Amino acid sequence: MSHKLHIVSFNVPFPADYGGIIDVYYRIKALHKLGVEIHLHTFTYGRPAAPELDALCSSVTYYRRRTGLPSALTKRPYIVESRDSKKLIANLSKDNAPILLEGLHCCSVLEAIDGSRIMVRAHNVEHEYYSRLADATSSLFRRIYLRSDARKLERYEPLLAKAAAVFAVTEADAAHFRSIGCKNVLLMPSSHADDEVVSTPSQPLQSDGVYALYHADLSVPENIEAVTYLADNIFSKCSHRFVVAGRNPSKALSDKLSQLPNVTLKPNPDNETMQRLIAQAQVLIMVTQMPTGLKLKLLNSLYAGRHCLVNSAMVAGTELGKLCTVADNADSQLQALQSLMDSPFTQQDIDRRRQLLGSLYSNEANARILISQLAD
Repeated sequence: MSHKLHIVSFNVPFPADYGGIIDVYYRIKALHKLGVEIHLHTFTYGRPAAPELDALCSSVTYYRRRTGLPSALTKRPYIVESRDSKKLIANLSKDNAPILLEGLHCCSVLEAIDGSRIMVRAHNVEHEYYSRLADATSSLFRRIYLRSDARKLERYEPLLAKAAAVFAVTEADAAHFRSIGCKNVLLMPSSHADDEVVSTPSQPLQSDGVYALYHADLSVPENIEAVTYLADNIFSKCSHRFVVAGRNPSKALSDKLSQLPNVTLKPNPDNETMQRLIAQAQVLIMVTQMPTGLKLKLLNSLYAGRHCLVNSAMVAGTELGKLCTVADNADSQLQALQSLMDSPFTQQDIDRRRQLLGSLYSNEANARILISQLAD
């Protein structure tokens, strides 16, 4: 039976080139493939209209996000207030089809429309995420803003209990949403670009061609903190070759890495180059101080790369630690790195990934979880 579904996205979900937008786009793609009639409503924020979405959606309606000081000086969180739209409410009220809100960002809809037809995709526990962003930033003004909005987000979050269903990214997030009164919370891991595991075996040789990779958006405070930690505690403490790749590294970060002769910085690689770096690395290093949400770069690394060395926060609330080497301090990370650089990545490792990832992180399986909540 064909289902009609309104999806409200916090930003234009194409191109699918960062975090939550990747989740939104590949969910739309999977739902379309399963025959769902999608009516997409999306706010514009630094991204133009995307005609590519017309092939996946029966209709696409764009709304202007009201950025600026007036949206910041309210009781509601800025990410919510700036997406409050009378035009959106009017359009969603024209029929009784189910509605999926992508993120707490879009939940002003829950204040205006009966929650029995509304589902929410929770990309993070947003107030925790904002608090950790505040801890990671060096800007006093930005820290004050982030802490203020973290408090607003925590006060606003119980509104989610009005929704018919909340889809959480991890079990840890799901437990949190149940604790604030949400009755129907389902685990639905992030949708992603990878359809199958394409990792290749390796027999590492003691040569200059063997390297470990750290990849991330290098303009994000969380990732700047991570690569700075790695430079001080890992890269500078051993002779292995390292590659750091990602978007928009600052001059300060570039200068810091240039002082380490065994580190090569690859700024702003295109997707093809990044995927080649991931595929050919002997070890992919991923650390974070934010145990929130599901790290899509970890999923991509497991689908396309070899050994993954992570800390506990990177795999918190997921089953993915079973496929990684987990180490939480510099000494254990150095020891684990040495072992992995010298260890073959085998077909048996690849088969284990295919088994776990295929059962828990399939885009089609996740789309069917959502479809199960749609009224006939």
